[in-house]
Amino acid sequence: MNTNPALTRRDLLTSAAAIGGLAAFSSAALAGQPGTANKRPSLLTPSELGWDSQTGEYTLPKLPYAYDALEPHLDAQTMEIHHSRHHAGYVRGLNTALAKLAEIRAGSGDASLIKHWSREVSFHGAGHINHSIFWITMAPSAAGHGEPEGPFADAIARDFGSFAAFSTHFQAAANAVEGSGWSWLVHEPTADRLLVIQGEKQQDMMLTGVTPLLGVDVWEHAYYLRYQNRRADYVKAYMNVVNWARVAQHLDWARGK
Repeated sequence: MNTNPALTRRDLLTSAAAIGGLAAFSSAALAGQPGTANKRPSLLTPSELGWDSQTGEYTLPKLPYAYDALEPHLDAQTMEIHHSRHHAGYVRGLNTALAKLAEIRAGSGDASLIKHWSREVSFHGAGHINHSIFWITMAPSAAGHGEPEGPFADAIARDFGSFAAFSTHFQAAANAVEGSGWSWLVHEPTADRLLVIQGEKQQDMMLTGVTPLLGVDVWEHAYYLRYQNRRADYVKAYMNVVNWARVAQHLDWARGK
């Protein structure tokens, strides 16, 4: 049990930004949740992030579509395994790590393991947030086709030259991730600029202070059943199911709109 009511699991995950990785995005993802000083609407809603205020733990968020809704681009079996097993594992790992750190704060845990459990918060917390963003920035093919519009399209053109140039850059970054990781479209606030960055594992090589807009998972569990080692084919197929309207909302959020 967390004996410090002022330091909840939500607060601790937010403070995990100092650990590094996409956990640094947690302050953006969690801002405005009930009980926080910042009442600004969230980048992710509590249900999209799986936050259960009654238990004080994270749960596996439900997908906003059926497992087979992204066919033929992403197959139903992969989607089910990816969501119900892999993502669920990150949720369990995050809750376990936060509970162990609470025990240490209460004096009943092994303080020599604080480095280990802090790393677990970073890895599993980033994995949970990454996947929560991944699911909601995809949509069934009919909704996912097309290109960004309006101010989002203008920002893409300004910072990448064209949507085609952005798409090429984004896919190339995803294909070039060494081992397992992500390709991310992010917003850097100082220059009000869009960037494409890579992330290794769930949290390495990330840029502090940016807001995630769109991320594609290139861990093999995201595509191997259908695409085997053809990551480039998977990434190309993924571009057909991007929910550009939701990504545009993320940019509006990042810009304070």
